Amino acid sequence: MTAVARLILQDFRSYEALDLTIEGQIVALVGENGAGKTNLLEALSLFAPGRGLRRVDLADMARQGGPGSFAVSIALAEDGPRLGLGLTERDGEGKRSRLSRIDGVPVGSALAFSEHVRLVWLTPDVDGLFRGAAGDRRRFLDRLVLAVDPTHATRSNALERALRSRNRILEETPHQTQWLDAVEREVAELGVAVAAARAETVARLSAIIAETRDDASPFPYAALALAGELDTLVAQLPALDAEDAYRSLLRQGRARDRAAGRTLIGPQASDLEVRHAPKDIPAELGSTGEQKALLIGLVLAHARLVAAMSGIAPLVLLDEIAAHLDPRRRAALYDALLALGCQVWMTGADPALFTDLPDGSQRIRVEAGRALPMA
Repeated sequence: MTAVARLILQDFRSYEALDLTIEGQIVALVGENGAGKTNLLEALSLFAPGRGLRRVDLADMARQGGPGSFAVSIALAEDGPRLGLGLTERDGEGKRSRLSRIDGVPVGSALAFSEHVRLVWLTPDVDGLFRGAAGDRRRFLDRLVLAVDPTHATRSNALERALRSRNRILEETPHQTQWLDAVEREVAELGVAVAAARAETVARLSAIIAETRDDASPFPYAALALAGELDTLVAQLPALDAEDAYRSLLRQGRARDRAAGRTLIGPQASDLEVRHAPKDIPAELGSTGEQKALLIGLVLAHARLVAAMSGIAPLVLLDEIAAHLDPRRRAALYDALLALGCQVWMTGADPALFTDLPDGSQRIRVEAGRALPMA
């Protein structure tokens, strides 16, 4: 089991300095709202590709009143490596740099951490996922993909740049057809790669949901599907043929996209459709409790998928999840988390939420820049 044995912070968020020893498979962070519980989860989430669970710039994570720099490091259990990252103070030109290290040796980016640790998480921000905008579901899906394929972020970022280039050419110099042909070729290659990665993750996740479904579980299993013109092409055609077909659609849609000010077909227009499978209804039609239970079921299945595909049992970060569950679902959640074989970090304001944690769990009191083990 991949587990954090030690978490060290310097000038990160509300923490001037913290050196925390971790001993539990399930780690419960208990404290009042605003005490800094989620800050600890965010520190851990930085060891995944991307910008962490809050999706903010690194500079915003530096402690207010501090030097403007920060450092986060974790030591993995069982003689695992020590991973570190941070933001430097401003240099002579006023610039800061991101640093990433493994056992003190600099590495190119946080992508290198994926050889040692994977992370999945669930935060209150996605509670309205099924009733929200399609863009929210795309970001949620891309986070699922990233956990099994850390290079997905590189492709997605390159696609965003190519789309911006196409939109700019359409707006400023639409008669430059050679430029458009070139950028549309790039958009097609990257777009099909992004769509294919999403499709593979959805297919694999659906398979693991089917293999492990439990009709008696309080966390209903989900049926997943991708919806979008490019997703249909990727599902029906070989990759090269899908690229050709997508490129043709881009060429045909130039006038329409110029009028809209954006590219209307592609991964940026796809949606993740989720159904409450036992009831066979769209997830957005379920009750608030059913939607939360569906999300938890998805995260549990995703953690299993990450472990199966990467060979690394992921760290599971669950922010303010137990408070929304009745006692039966809460007990079932703890049993399910223990069965995952992953280290799980949870937050909650009420200590009573964690009185029934299984043996081997650890409770930590968080208050005003401090974190202290509880009896």
